Amino acid sequence: MFFVFWWGWDVVLFAFICFRESLVKVPQPAVLPFYKPADYVEVLAQIHEELESCPPQERSNLFLLQYQVFRGLGEVKLMRRSLQGAWQRANTVHEKIIYGAWLKYEKQEEELIADLLANCGKCAKEFAPVDIASHLPFDVNVSSVGRMTNENRISQNVTFTIGDEEIVCDRQKISELSAPFNAMLKGYFSESRAETIDLSENNISPLGMRAISIFSLTGSLIEVPPNLLLEILAFANKYCCERLKDACDRRLAYLVSSKEDAVELMEYALDENSTVLAASCLQVLLRDLPNCLNDSRVVEIFVHANKQQLAVMVGPGIFALFCFLSEVSMNLNSSSDETIHILERLVEFAENDKQRILALHQLGCVRLLRKEYDEARLLFEGAVNAGHIYSVAGLARLDVIKGDKILSYERLSSVISSVTPLGWMYQERSLYCDSDKRWDDLEKASNLDPTLAYPYMYRAASLMSTQNAQAALAEINRILGFKLSLECLEIRFFIHLTLEDYKAALCDVQTILTLRSDYRMFEGRVAASQLCTLVREHVERWTTADCWARLYDCWSAVDDIGSLSVIYQMLESDAAKGILYFRQSLLLLRYVMNFLKPLGMSQWSGT
Repeated sequence: MFFVFWWGWDVVLFAFICFRESLVKVPQPAVLPFYKPADYVEVLAQIHEELESCPPQERSNLFLLQYQVFRGLGEVKLMRRSLQGAWQRANTVHEKIIYGAWLKYEKQEEELIADLLANCGKCAKEFAPVDIASHLPFDVNVSSVGRMTNENRISQNVTFTIGDEEIVCDRQKISELSAPFNAMLKGYFSESRAETIDLSENNISPLGMRAISIFSLTGSLIEVPPNLLLEILAFANKYCCERLKDACDRRLAYLVSSKEDAVELMEYALDENSTVLAASCLQVLLRDLPNCLNDSRVVEIFVHANKQQLAVMVGPGIFALFCFLSEVSMNLNSSSDETIHILERLVEFAENDKQRILALHQLGCVRLLRKEYDEARLLFEGAVNAGHIYSVAGLARLDVIKGDKILSYERLSSVISSVTPLGWMYQERSLYCDSDKRWDDLEKASNLDPTLAYPYMYRAASLMSTQNAQAALAEINRILGFKLSLECLEIRFFIHLTLEDYKAALCDVQTILTLRSDYRMFEGRVAASQLCTLVREHVERWTTADCWARLYDCWSAVDDIGSLSVIYQMLESDAAKGILYFRQSLLLLRYVMNFLKPLGMSQWSGT
């Protein structure tokens, strides 16, 4: 193995060593954590039919299922359209919060590009935070209090003592706060005839009681500080003062402006069943994704909340919440404990077979990635039994890990013979064949699904192993003509080196660095930037005029790879950068919308 490079090395020798030593390997395609039905048309048609006839409260879940189908197909634009449909037809403010934050998260790649276009505020305005209080109006009937007892015997005022302090309140106004207070102050209890009542043992401070007295007269808590609001909220909940509780709830919700606020106040919201405050905290946390999932306190909130607390936090949108969180967590770190815990909750709150299939399969993929094979097998079997044929791929991987390659082959052959075959089925079966049969299966895979990258990469690498570089180049160009893939660009880079086409090799590696500046080649051993420096020594430097002429040619020929390479080279020079960033942003925007896999999928080897 070679880990150190000297500038005096001949680049052709370097490329030759790469292939001869098998340092450039084609990774196996991963078992993706996606919902992949056997018949996409049938499933999409069924969703469309149900959307036309289902009750309004079920539509957002159907759009979520549609999103998952398009995600399995890699259709980024259609995925976003489904999320927008779920957001527009959300039946509760909680669903509005979840899907609004989800859309904001999905657009974060575009936000980076929007910075180059000086239009970075557009996305933030498009899915702005929801005004939660206006979507959760207070039911005035809740606060109605029955009248009772003989008014003639009751004094107009009542004095509450707390420790050594006395707070004089309007008896009538305090009694109107709740039925318990009404019974206490105007009913048949001894307190109804008393002018002084001791509240020292009721966890309310003198300041808090004065604020309650003012609220009973004015209906306002505007000047009350947050710590006192929390005290009053607990008191109002204890004495069933719904109007007072709602005022505290809304005032506290208005004060939530940061992750720290949300983390601190969420606990109070869940303990006191404060729906407005809980929804406000949830919105702040979700709009801070993915960053807030790096905070263990936030993960703790989502992972350990019971069903009743989750209902307060997110209403009926529990599955949608964990679906969103699981996607973000897998993108951050697919094999983390946090991802496991979130996916376990996704399984727990699945409400129907399709939701259960998605949850079981995703958790199975993560268990497989963590090499927890027994747990992964149970999950994949559960998904297969529920009707998800793609989970057979996970079982096949587990069989071959146990040394039973024949069983893996037979599993896939059985699937192919029982349904209308799809490209992934032949691709998966090829992993368990000898070289000749593998080539045949990969040809069938490409014919059925030309977007699968692995068949092209395998064929190109196989052709290179027989010293047929031109044929290998033609093969890898077949997919790069319509799908921009970093792994395919990496293979073509080494092919160009063996052909001594340094200019084309430089073009490929510069494009790779444009798309991902920290990309590592050579199975992760070498930074792409190092190879770029090495190859540049063998390419004549272009003048600024040459670069502009080349950029014009590439732009006119709709050569995105060539354009990105030229722009990368020009940005390293002293050329005017404004127009270059503009052109680069347009190319990257097309890459994000048409070619980019869902965020974070680079963690799934071979995707």
